[in-house]
Amino acid sequence: MNWWAWIIAGAILLGAELALVDAQFYLVLVGTAAIAAGLLALAFPVLGEAAQWAAFGVLSIVLMVGFRARIYGYLRGHPPEVATGPAGGQLTLPAALAPGDSCQVEYRGSFWTVRNDGDAAIPAGGHARVTRVHGLTLSVRSET
Repeated sequence: MNWWAWIIAGAILLGAELALVDAQFYLVLVGTAAIAAGLLALAFPVLGEAAQWAAFGVLSIVLMVGFRARIYGYLRGHPPEVATGPAGGQLTLPAALAPGDSCQVEYRGSFWTVRNDGDAAIPAGGHARVTRVHGLTLSVRSET
């Protein structure tokens, strides 16, 4: 393959990733390997076509395995952690709750059965921390 064909193929892959699709940096790295293979073919004109394809394949694999995760994480960042459930949340109990007892409480717009799994009673108006969720039951412990 001619050196300029490698450069054009690499530019098309880079442009496709940056302008058309979000392939999570795979096309950028393959395009970079194609451009590097073209530069290698330009620098060493006696390099055969099989050697150019081998260099392209090796460079593609090395770039994807060695650098893709680091580059992608650096440029895109890591998504913030999102709390998806009520575990760890705090609620206020409308009535006193002895250890092992349950009651109904509105929490985040829904009614839940709340069970005191702690050793201490929770007074009316007291704050409790949700320790785990089992079905539609919130297990809580006193915050004090």
